[in-house]
Amino acid sequence: MTSAPRTRVLTGLKPTGRLQIGNYLGAIRPLLDLAADPGTDVIACVADLHALTVEHDPARLRAASREVAATLLACGLDPRARLFLQSSVPAHTALSYLLESTATYGEMTRMVQFKEKSAGTTSIRLSLLTYPALMAADVLVHRADVVPVGEDQRQHLELTTTLARRFNARYGDVLTVPRGVTPPDVPRLKDLRDPTTKMGKTGSDGSGVVFLLDDPDTVAAKVRRVVTDADPSLALDAATRPGVTNLATLLGALNGSTPQEAVAGLRGSGGLKAAVTEALVATLRPVQRRYAEITADPGEVDRVLRAGRDAVEPEATATVGAVAEAMGLVPVG
Repeated sequence: MTSAPRTRVLTGLKPTGRLQIGNYLGAIRPLLDLAADPGTDVIACVADLHALTVEHDPARLRAASREVAATLLACGLDPRARLFLQSSVPAHTALSYLLESTATYGEMTRMVQFKEKSAGTTSIRLSLLTYPALMAADVLVHRADVVPVGEDQRQHLELTTTLARRFNARYGDVLTVPRGVTPPDVPRLKDLRDPTTKMGKTGSDGSGVVFLLDDPDTVAAKVRRVVTDADPSLALDAATRPGVTNLATLLGALNGSTPQEAVAGLRGSGGLKAAVTEALVATLRPVQRRYAEITADPGEVDRVLRAGRDAVEPEATATVGAVAEAMGLVPVG
C-alpha cells in the first residue's frame, strides 16, 4: 500500500532587516503549523539573493542571513523542514534566467513593488526589475505545491503561476503550477508609532516595531510610547482610535482571540498596554532563550544550512536540467 503524496510547501524570508512580531504572526507561526503536519513537506530558504536588488552592506547581509536562519530555528522550525540559503543552490539563478526567457518586459514593469522601490530614483539595479523571475524560480525549482502569501506578495505568485503555465503550454508539462494560500486570521499589524503604516515598512526607524530579539525592557518602552487616548472604554475603531485598535489586534493575535475578546475586562489604555507587553514578553522569551542556545555554537547555523542545501540541491538541479532540455538546450551531463 502506497502512502499519499505529501504536500510540498515553500516559503522564503528576505534578510533585509531583523525579523519582527509581524513576521512571526503572519509568516513564521503559520509555517510552524504547516511544518508540524506529517503530511506536509516544508522547504524554507533565506532569500539572500533578493537583498542584492538594492544598496546593501555585505558584512551586514552575511550577519542578517545567519540571524534570520537562527531565528527561524529558535522559533521552533521542525527539524524535518529543510532550511538553506537561496544563494547556496545555483539552480535558483539558473532557472531564473530560463524563466526570464519566457517572461516579458511589460510583466516585470507592472510589478507593484518594482514601481514603489524605483520611484524617485534614476539609478535602478537591473535585478530589481527582474527579481520577480527569481522569486518564481525559487518556487518552481523545488516543485512546490503551496506557497503561503500575504496580500503584498500575491501579484508575484500570480506571475509565477502565469510563467509556469506558459512554459508548460510551450515546451511540455515540466513545471508544477503552485497555488497560494493565505494563512487564516493573519493580523494586519501597524507600526506602533505610526498606526497608519504597516509594521516593518521600509524606512521605519524601528521605534514602532517589536523585533523578535528585543529584550523585555525595550518591548515595554516601545509599547508604552504608543499614542492612545484617555477614553477608558477601549472601543475599537481603526479610523478614530488607530493606536488602541492596533494594540488590541496585536494582543488578540498573540492570545489567539479576536481584538474585541482581547480587550474584554481591560480598562483604559494603561491596562491594554500592560496586557500587550506581558503577552509579547511571554511569546518572545522562549524564542530568545533558544536563539541564545543556538548561537552559542558558532558553527551550528552553518551546519543546518549546509544540511538543508544538500537535501534540496539534487532535485532542484534536476528540475533545471528538465527545463533546459525542454527549451532546446543540449544536455551534456
